[in-house]
This record gives sequence, C-alpha cells and structure tokens, in this order.
Amino acid sequence: MCRQSATVCLVKSPALEDAAGLSLVERLRMLPDPCRRRGARHPFAAVLLVAASAVVAGARSYAAIGQWSASAPQHALARLGARMVGGLGVRVAPSAATIRRGIGLVCPGGLADLTGADPGDAPSLAVDGKTARGSRHGQTPAAHLLAAMTGDGRAVTQLRVPEKTNEITCFAALLEPYDLTGVTVTGLGLDFPHAVQAVRVLRYRTDLKSGRCSRQTVCAITDLTSNQASPQRLGQLARSQWTIENRLHFVRDTSFGEDARRSEPATGPRTWPPCASWRSTRSGNTDTETLPPASATSPTTPSIGRWTC
Repeated sequence: MCRQSATVCLVKSPALEDAAGLSLVERLRMLPDPCRRRGARHPFAAVLLVAASAVVAGARSYAAIGQWSASAPQHALARLGARMVGGLGVRVAPSAATIRRGIGLVCPGGLADLTGADPGDAPSLAVDGKTARGSRHGQTPAAHLLAAMTGDGRAVTQLRVPEKTNEITCFAALLEPYDLTGVTVTGLGLDFPHAVQAVRVLRYRTDLKSGRCSRQTVCAITDLTSNQASPQRLGQLARSQWTIENRLHFVRDTSFGEDARRSEPATGPRTWPPCASWRSTRSGNTDTETLPPASATSPTTPSIGRWTC
C-alpha cells in the first residue's frame, strides 16, 4: 500500500483491507515503528496521536505541536497512549524534536491511505490537486499533492505528484488501491477517452459583500450515458466537485495557513496534510465547545470531550 512517488519509502504500511472498521488508534498502531528499538522511549502511535491532537487544538507548526504536547494534562496523555514512568504512573509527553523526527520518518502516502475513509460506499468521489507553495526552497519546486474526497466530505487519500509529471499520470495510481465499482469519479482538467455526453453548466454567483452578480459557463464531459446520469444528476456531480475545494483545500489554506508555511521539502508538506485532512473532515465528531481557537504559536490545551480516537 505504500505508494510514495517522490522518494524511496522508509516504512511499508499495512494493507487497506486490514484497517477496515478499525478506529484511528488501532490503525496507527498497525504502522511499523521506523525508529530503532534501542533508545526508543515513546510508542510510535502515541507520537502520531499527540501530533494529531495538537492539530485539532489549533497547532499550525511543529513548534506549536511541541508546546501543546508539553502542556497536555495527564488524562489526555493517558488516552493518547503516552509512556508511563515511575511508581506513580506519570505520563511523559514526547518532545517537539521527537514528534518532528517521528512524523518525518513515516511514509506520507501510507499514512494518508491508512487514516482515510473507504470510498466504496460513496456515490461520488472528487479528485483535485493543490500546490503547497510554502514548501518551495530555492531551486526546489513546491510539492504538488493530488487528493481524493467523497461527495459527503470524507478525505480518502493523497499522493505527491512527481516533479516531471502531472496530475493526469498520477490519477490512476491515486485510486488504484480502492474498489470503486458503482462510484462516479469527478476531476478537473482531465481527458476522458470514452466521453459520451458533453455538459454545459451555467453558474450564477453573487458576491455577498458587494452584491455584484456574475455568470460563469463551465463545460464538462462524462462517460455516463443519458440513462445513467440525467441533467439533474450531472448537476449534482458538478457541485460535488466543490466539496474537495471547500472542505479540504480551503481549510488548509485558511485554518492552517499551509501556503505560507515553510516546511522541509523532504517530509513536511507530504506528512502534514493527513493531520489537516483528518481535522477538517471529522470536525462533525468533535466537541467544538472544548476546542480553542487556532493559534500558530501557542495553542491552548483542550479538555477531551466527545472527541474519541
């Protein structure tokens, strides 16, 4: 399942069928620990869970994740599986350096697949790419990530697009591990060799601030016949493509400031998005009253309420 395209994978992740029906904690525990056994102090799953919890609490950087970890209460660390020391059973949180190393060693593609939703029961699946502009360093181009999300807003997976290719060549590789029988896949800027219908969509938009109205004409093609997809169904599919824009890319840009964030091109922009996707697509299962506002430097430690791992 490990499908890293830009560099050699360091960790082989478990098969997707083995993770079906498991909770987030159980899925992360399936990941092999990439750290050496000698000197390992923290469970690898606990390191990832602490990082994910900090992101849920509003952390936007590794420094903020480390601050959240250092100030997390004992009951939160216990639920996250942090190591226990001494006769009193004190929980010790991983340091910021440990979290950075752990996240950097895990396979980004495997982590995205393992924590993503199964699209097999979804009526539609939207695929779209996003460039993490903050990951550009000198002559090294910014990482371009191709992601998939169901029509009801569940993140499925992501894959980094190699520098000398494009989204079209990675489209099939992104969806290869999944059984998409009966699922309609939508995308932008793709050429379908078996097009059956051509569609023209008229969109009327109103700027809520200025009140100005505008009209946009969009053309699309599909391999669905008129019996398989009525005009109403085609309209629904066109609107479902905006789900990945609104619930994934927009959240990363606004809530996490991903484009402005400077990350190491080797690991940062590829490993960070699963945490961001996990938060943005599971916000409905989160006790919003216990979550603090987002902060780039010092997120407040939340009390764990209805949010479960």
